[in-house]
Amino acid sequence: MTGEIKLLKGNEAIAHAAIRYGADGYFGYPITPQSEIMETLMDEQPWETTGMVVLQAESEVAAINMVYGGAACGKRVLTSSSSPGISLKQEGISYLAGTELPALIVNVMRGGPGLGTIQPSQSDYFQAVKGGGHGDYRVITLAPASVQEMADHVALGFDLAFKYRNPAMILADGVIGQLMEKVELQPQQPRRTEAEVRKECTWAALGKPADRKPNIHTSLELDSTVWEQYNIRFQAKYKEIEENEVRYEELYCDDAEYLIVAFGAAARISQKVVETARKEGIKVGLFRPITLWPYPSKRLNSYKNKIKSILTVELNAGQMVEDVKLAVDCQIPVMHFGRMGGIIPTPQEVYEALKTLLKS
Repeated sequence: MTGEIKLLKGNEAIAHAAIRYGADGYFGYPITPQSEIMETLMDEQPWETTGMVVLQAESEVAAINMVYGGAACGKRVLTSSSSPGISLKQEGISYLAGTELPALIVNVMRGGPGLGTIQPSQSDYFQAVKGGGHGDYRVITLAPASVQEMADHVALGFDLAFKYRNPAMILADGVIGQLMEKVELQPQQPRRTEAEVRKECTWAALGKPADRKPNIHTSLELDSTVWEQYNIRFQAKYKEIEENEVRYEELYCDDAEYLIVAFGAAARISQKVVETARKEGIKVGLFRPITLWPYPSKRLNSYKNKIKSILTVELNAGQMVEDVKLAVDCQIPVMHFGRMGGIIPTPQEVYEALKTLLKS
């Protein structure tokens, strides 16, 4: 081990990982169940050690626009919120995608719609994966299932965002945000110097010599033929991401006759179900998407001729189930089980749903 071991909440792990990655700035606004991210950053006071800016904005809209400004300068900037707050940030996220600016957004989901409840949920899947703002754009979406992944996905999210000049999102549910586990934090990385930022981000709006025009980042283009060419380039980039950045985990899938597909907290619950079913001789495996976009459709499709049916387990009314059905071309039965309104299902409830699937 090269890092430091700590006992942290998932939200706290996000904050510590951002500091250690060498993030330049965080701009946010408090909302349950993710407020510990900003609270931890305030407690750690990284502006005195690494120079990282930590600012509570006057609103979620202000926070995402501060992220836009920092990203335009090539800085490693992030924001965090929970479901209703992410809704308010959608215009800014669309602007980031339209100007091809890298940034990290953290969404620790709670139940909706509307203000809903402060209890955990996974009902922002559509918002994140399908693009909650306007336009034909995509957000790289990572779904952690542990406190360790909450920390690890900070570096991964930033790396992918800068590699493809595209916003990335850590889509966690309130269970993972509030869960406390042992986590290994990576050593402190130095923040990049201005010279390094200029060299790595030649597109950044950091000023230019007098004989050159400065870089201006805008998503406004009044000539439709020009903007169509931009969109064509965006779509080509998204295809490249789909080809190269798919991530997933498989447990007991080699000989599986049935699959449970779940992410985040639902995957943790489903793992217990799979282990129980295996003890009773039921050959069921767990397929856990780590990237919700790009979705691991090709890998899931490879199972359609090997298994009998699929159960998706989600803390929502059935959102990821649509992508699962598309992945297997609707050639095998796919059933959804979920709880809503912030209710977390027990392993026994999921097991009963699995047995219903086996009978169908």
